[in-house]
Amino acid sequence: MSYQAFSGRKVEGHAVLGQAAIAISDDMSKISAWDGKAADSLYRKTKIICTMGPSCWDVDTLVKMIDQGLNIARFNFSHGDFETHGNTLKNLKAALKQRPGRVVAVLLDTKGPEIRSGFFAAGGKVQLQAGQDLMLTTDYDFKGDATKIACTYPKLPQSVKPGSTILMADGTLSLKVLECYEDGVKTRVMNNATIGERKNMNLPGVKVDLPCIGEKEANDILNWGIPNGIDFIAVSFVQHGDDIRGLRKLMGERGRNVHLISKIENEEGLKNFDDILAASDGIMIARGDLGMEIPPEKVFLAQKMMMARCNLVGKPVITATQMLESMITNPRPTRAEASDVANAVLDGTDGVMLSGESAGGSFPINAISIQRRICEEAEAVIDYDTLFLRIREAVLNATPQGLSVVESVCSAAVELAGQVRASLIVSLTETGSTAQLLAKYRPGVQILALAAADSTVKHLCAVRGIISLKVPSFQGTDHVIQSAITYGKEVGLLKTGDKIVAVHGMREETAGATNLVKVLPVE
Repeated sequence: MSYQAFSGRKVEGHAVLGQAAIAISDDMSKISAWDGKAADSLYRKTKIICTMGPSCWDVDTLVKMIDQGLNIARFNFSHGDFETHGNTLKNLKAALKQRPGRVVAVLLDTKGPEIRSGFFAAGGKVQLQAGQDLMLTTDYDFKGDATKIACTYPKLPQSVKPGSTILMADGTLSLKVLECYEDGVKTRVMNNATIGERKNMNLPGVKVDLPCIGEKEANDILNWGIPNGIDFIAVSFVQHGDDIRGLRKLMGERGRNVHLISKIENEEGLKNFDDILAASDGIMIARGDLGMEIPPEKVFLAQKMMMARCNLVGKPVITATQMLESMITNPRPTRAEASDVANAVLDGTDGVMLSGESAGGSFPINAISIQRRICEEAEAVIDYDTLFLRIREAVLNATPQGLSVVESVCSAAVELAGQVRASLIVSLTETGSTAQLLAKYRPGVQILALAAADSTVKHLCAVRGIISLKVPSFQGTDHVIQSAITYGKEVGLLKTGDKIVAVHGMREETAGATNLVKVLPVE
């Protein structure tokens, strides 16, 4: 993605989908009605990702989170150890046994090459005053004070220059570089701040020379993630497509069923976005660090541009960080936070993520419940017919060579479902790609994806508008489709007299062979 996109100028050669058209009812009673006890609905399309932590890692709380809409459990390896995460995973499996039929995927989020400040000689915190000088040393063994602080990045003096900005503690402290030395830099404190130990540091506009998969990340993935059967890895601080290609090589055959989600957190990742997207299975818009790396007034534009790119190629995109941040301590979100979640849904996000709200907040169940209801409200006002036409036009304009047979069939199936007012689209999918292509065109009804592989069922937990269901095999296509209709009636997605659109291939159990669409009555 060219960085000129953030100057407000048009980027040639790329179709930008933008926000979905909406149709709002003039019945104000529907707006004023509020049900704080409503349970999760199979009609919800947007996926919910929750970070595991002390506030939610017991079995009873996890059961309640599943009831409220948990789709993907995020294990944040910036914190905790193998034993802690292992116990949480065991509790998640125990919770799922109490909710047979529910599917929750597991995501390992890597620590990544974070730059952090060091420890203080006296412990605690130090107070810094605007206008004072502060030395940053690359000697991490140094115990600091209010005049000199250690940092974890050995190449700091070579990476910055006089005039560069360094942000600490999520932007709480701003430093201006004055001089660079062999083993550190001299900075000017730009604002009053109280800083604790081990705070994150950002270098806006600087290409950080650290690998996104270091020794810790490799150990976490190879010795905990893969042995525990994780479904996704969220790779922190991805800067190039080669970061993802290198990780696939590292995992080898053992990691063939693990999907890689690239976290875009700095300017370098934005500059190389198209290459990263091509190498990845999905994208996470990590707005916390990204907001430190680019001007804050550009974050919303970066978010929209990345979503549009992901929507155009049909890969899932997750919006993360500070979505309902105030709910870490408060039982209700701010109005701005509620609008932020809703607008992410309207912009085309596949999933929305809770971080501290679920991991360490006081109201984890309330947070997921409110986030789910916001998603449902936003989905309900989308004009899906208009959205389909916009997506199809954008895809055709971006694909001068024409669509594949499978994608053409999927596009036609979504259009057909709208025309006949079908209540459900049923997809028989080996790898999940057919279901994902259907979801790309954002049908107004749910997609019931039938898959024989556990990995496919789990991977579709990240894709908007899909309910994934495991079946023994695809032998006897008509029987499999009939079982889908039976399931739909049992769970309330279908009733007698409805219609479904079924999408599958003539050759049973053959990946990439989807070429049939048919409309079937529900009897």
